[in-house]
Amino acid sequence: MVKGLGTERVSPAGPAPSDRVVTVPNALSALRLVAVPCFLWAILAHHDVLALVLLMASGVTDYLDGKIARRFGLVSRVGQLLDPLADRLYIVSTLVGLALREIIPWWLVVVLLGRELFMLVLVLIGWRSGVGVLPVHVVGKSATFNLLYAFPLLLLGDGAGPLASLARTVGWAFAWWGTGLYWVAAALYAVQLRALRRAGRRDRS
Repeated sequence: MVKGLGTERVSPAGPAPSDRVVTVPNALSALRLVAVPCFLWAILAHHDVLALVLLMASGVTDYLDGKIARRFGLVSRVGQLLDPLADRLYIVSTLVGLALREIIPWWLVVVLLGRELFMLVLVLIGWRSGVGVLPVHVVGKSATFNLLYAFPLLLLGDGAGPLASLARTVGWAFAWWGTGLYWVAAALYAVQLRALRRAGRRDRS
């Protein structure tokens, strides 16, 4: 993974995506989408146990839907949209919730949301150029995993005691790695898009 908005779950060498809608991976992605408002309410209402459970469930289902899709040939165009959309909504809602709780600084929210806007621009350019969905890059997937590990740990670290201190330290380590990889992945997607657009122009000439 990681999936920036509009990236798919398989490499160009993987199986071609189908038009199927009702699949197990798509159901898992849809469940993550439905759980987003529940998670945001839980974190803002200080129901931290529920928020942690939902965050961890999101990470597990995020792993499973991609694994199942590749293993059983269930990659679909609907899944290519639902999966990254669920990831992005979880990241955005977590950032806003943690910032409002003053667990993370607002500058981190700006840095990560700035990356999302950058990716949105790339997606729009790709669609306008006829490139379509960008193949997922392993750096991007790694970045999302780092952030999805960081957020529950930072939430768990919002307290006193040795466990909270350890969770806070490890959480920030994941957050720094995830943020750096997030932007590295964005740069790689930009290079990827440029190469695909050049290839498309050569094919048309």
